[in-house]
Amino acid sequence: MAFELFIALRYLLARRKQAFISLISLISTLGVAVGVMALIIALALMTGLQGELRDRILGSAAHMYVWKSGGIDDYQAEVARIRAVPRVVGAAPAILGKALVSTESGDAFITFKGIDPALESTVTDLQRSMVRGRIDDVAPRDEDDLPGMLVGQALAQQLRVDVGDSVTLTTPQGNLSPMGMIPRVRRARIAGIYNLGLYEFDSAYGYVSLDFARRLMGKQQVDLIQVKVDDMYAAPQIADEIPTRLGANYLTEDWAAMNQQLFSALWLEKMAMSIAIGLIVSVAALNIVASLVLLVMEKSRDIAILKTMGTSPARIMRIFMLQGLIIGAVGTALGGALGLLICWVCDTYQLVRIPSDVYQVSYVPFVVQPFDFAAVILSALAISFLATIYPSRQAARLDPVQALRFE
Repeated sequence: MAFELFIALRYLLARRKQAFISLISLISTLGVAVGVMALIIALALMTGLQGELRDRILGSAAHMYVWKSGGIDDYQAEVARIRAVPRVVGAAPAILGKALVSTESGDAFITFKGIDPALESTVTDLQRSMVRGRIDDVAPRDEDDLPGMLVGQALAQQLRVDVGDSVTLTTPQGNLSPMGMIPRVRRARIAGIYNLGLYEFDSAYGYVSLDFARRLMGKQQVDLIQVKVDDMYAAPQIADEIPTRLGANYLTEDWAAMNQQLFSALWLEKMAMSIAIGLIVSVAALNIVASLVLLVMEKSRDIAILKTMGTSPARIMRIFMLQGLIIGAVGTALGGALGLLICWVCDTYQLVRIPSDVYQVSYVPFVVQPFDFAAVILSALAISFLATIYPSRQAARLDPVQALRFE
């Protein structure tokens, strides 16, 4: 064992009269551990919330939307053109509108979306999210059958409807008559219930066929084309390329631009929480300074003897630096292990439940990213090292004559 390390460990494991210094060292170690653990948990919580919201949003909606000035007459031809763009893996038409859904149990305002069942599954997770029924059931089964509508689980509970029940849809777009504008009223049957996991879609969206949406809105054209790409992070770049490849009359908007405010707020909250909890590590570093200063005062006689025996100031400085680094390293390792364990338990058993109508998701997953974990560990070690500089320099500068004068 190196001479400096041997002395450092001997001082840290002081006994009897120096037991107070060992207690302070233990408290310093626990302070670093608590700070590192709290920081890892906070970063994992915010990262998990961001990732969960992003996945739910992209599972409920497409990566980008494409409009065409003058309207989209032949959506199948436009879908084929957009699918030919590199890195585009799915495209589907959509018609959007507002309606009042009425049942015997209550009413609700919803956003209805006209879809092509054969193409919708290429851009969203609607097909995989069906709880009852199928996405193809939005089409009437025969000429006498009512058009079908898919509703979210939360909306179905609010309206107290199930598959097979009929509802009334009232749209603000209506027919002009001598009495003024008369809203359109259409009957529809509940063809299926889905659970996308995003409260906004599960409580306020209804999916119908394109033909039924055209009749509700009085349109002949589709509103837009939904697009899915192979890498969601490349969506902004691909969205900029589409007008260049297909023409200036194409307009695009990607998911990052549509949800910029939400993710900016989450990122800011993550940074603020990290800085606030990171102060715990700084406080623990002050404990390391205090423990080393006390140790230098307690061991001034030993330092003087070591110097008279020929130990250089640099080696004396390394002894106390090693002490601080040992405290920081043990505390960092303990805090990192506990942080990973707590994150695993909370994520596996979904312990952190939150109101889904406020945060869109029902629980918070804990995701520890390797970069975040490495940043916390390295930052804690760096802070611990910086905390050793002042006490170590004071120990190295100690005058042996002054230290031994009154011994």
